[in-house]
Amino acid sequence: MKTKKRNRRSDGWIARAVSRTALAGTAAVIAYALWWRMNPSACPYGVRFFVELPHPFITRRRLREILAPRPGERVLEVGPGTGYYALHTARWLQPGGTLEVLDLQQGMLDHTLGRARRQGITNIVAARGDAQALPYPDGLFDAAYLTLVLGEVPDQHAALRDLGRVLKPDGRLVVGEVFPDFHMVPFGTLKERAEAEGLTFERRVGGPLGYFALFRALSTLRGRRDMEDGRAPDDTGRTGRVVGAPELGPFRRAKS
Repeated sequence: MKTKKRNRRSDGWIARAVSRTALAGTAAVIAYALWWRMNPSACPYGVRFFVELPHPFITRRRLREILAPRPGERVLEVGPGTGYYALHTARWLQPGGTLEVLDLQQGMLDHTLGRARRQGITNIVAARGDAQALPYPDGLFDAAYLTLVLGEVPDQHAALRDLGRVLKPDGRLVVGEVFPDFHMVPFGTLKERAEAEGLTFERRVGGPLGYFALFRALSTLRGRRDMEDGRAPDDTGRTGRVVGAPELGPFRRAKS
């Protein structure tokens, strides 16, 4: 009898310890999630396995469907991570097209470029830079996209504004978000911020747990200048001069 009582006491102590540990762990995860939510920052290269996990609601197939990349186009991906989307997008642009990838972290760029080389992909151009101040001339890209990135940018309005600037008139911008990313931007919030920066919403695929949203840049460069000056864009159809794209070789990196 004494042995049974001791066993019951021991089992009860173990159960309480496990319960307390689980509660403490849950509280720590919630606290970290709230801190990360309140402090936008890029996913560190050291925990890159997070960005390599499958994305069931924002698949590569859905990205291709809504981005509609075509051979010969020049496309920008902001925040490629380890190349989850980039390696496929680069192939979709062949022959003759170029995928430019921009990231704050050189480690992510090196990882993506290394994978591209091993797979024989030669049409990816890498640059280190900030989404809030893109190092590209006006009207360079046919399309741009970013997935699980916008919520990590401190000034999302600045990022959306600059993405519109580097797109050709009527160029395509796709933004992808998914739950349970701590920095997920709800669709309504994204639409409001994008439209405030002169981007026009066209369509969305997916739902509340994960979506891709397609926007269009202003159709004229004059309209963009009017937006920057605080004036509503007009409908005259005047386009101005698009700054020419520089010649960019494969695997070029911007200086840190």
